[in-house]
Amino acid sequence: MSGDSPPALSRDPASGTWTASGNWTLQALRPRVDVLRKQLSGASAGERWHLEQLSRLDSFGAALLWGAWAQQWPAGIEVSAAHRAIIERIADSATKPLPPARRFGPLDALAHVGQVIFLFRDHLLAFIALLGRLLLDIAHLMRRPRDWPVLEISANLYKVGVKAMPVTALVGFLIGVVLSYLSALQLKAFGADIFIVNILGLGIIRELGPVLVSVLVAGRSGSAMTAQLGVMRVTEEIDALTAMGVSRTLRLILPKVIALTLAMPLLVLWTSSVALFGGMVSAWIELGLSFGFFLETLPRVVPISNVYIGLAKGAVFGLLISMVACHFGLRVRPNTESLSANTTASVVSSITLVILVDAVFAIATRSIGVPV
Repeated sequence: MSGDSPPALSRDPASGTWTASGNWTLQALRPRVDVLRKQLSGASAGERWHLEQLSRLDSFGAALLWGAWAQQWPAGIEVSAAHRAIIERIADSATKPLPPARRFGPLDALAHVGQVIFLFRDHLLAFIALLGRLLLDIAHLMRRPRDWPVLEISANLYKVGVKAMPVTALVGFLIGVVLSYLSALQLKAFGADIFIVNILGLGIIRELGPVLVSVLVAGRSGSAMTAQLGVMRVTEEIDALTAMGVSRTLRLILPKVIALTLAMPLLVLWTSSVALFGGMVSAWIELGLSFGFFLETLPRVVPISNVYIGLAKGAVFGLLISMVACHFGLRVRPNTESLSANTTASVVSSITLVILVDAVFAIATRSIGVPV
């Protein structure tokens, strides 16, 4: 068939007339495009062109010819009406000027701020609605204790608590070593070696331990919760639970929130203990302080109220991280881009919220547990 003939290009030296024939489409031109471009490099707009023998022509073939003509019609051309229309579309698009770049002005900045405010409002309202549903579920469970999702809570407690112990211990130990080493360098210069117990005790138990664990848990467990709920949204498993009359908050969200709220204080206590051990090892190596002296001095310089503050921070941070993770997981749309975007937003929002709430804790408890 003529429509399946390969593209061909020839020139009559005597008359200077070019003849194109065959199938000039992207699929047919791809194997010979380099050869044809070399042939067309010798063409000029002042020559005649015969294009009646073209069986097929698409935008790619028309653009190839239009470029060879230096973006102007040749002196003489014979072409069918259908193929001329394709070439005219390419010519119009090539000669059409680009729209001027729009500058970012004050109104655009104001509109962007407004979009951010409205987006924050939508997130806040959805977060409050999720919290309300959880409170209603807890009230329902108080009336019917047999409906408690004990197995789901136990499974989540193992995943977010027990399985997080190795990584939190490793990071806590290294942070304790580094903090003790840097503090020892400064305390040596002033002969205040024994005050390293105060620095490590208050810094790790009150502030560094809860925040460090929260950042690790937000990146590890929070992202996993968001991804799990997001995949269930993509595969319509959550819609199937709703169709069967199963509460998604009772079976999916409440176990995660309860498990992380219970696990976080224990992880804070575990990580702070390992971090203090790392600090003791570094203080023993750098300053020669014995483990017995460290353990004897620690309760005297660090009141027990700091431990309570650290545990309270852990519980609040665990509640916030799990709520934020579930909130973004339920906002996933049925596409992979939405899943990745909401998982990233979940981790960033959790860490930011933890730091903000930690600042509130620092202000609210500034006169508690700090020896004068």
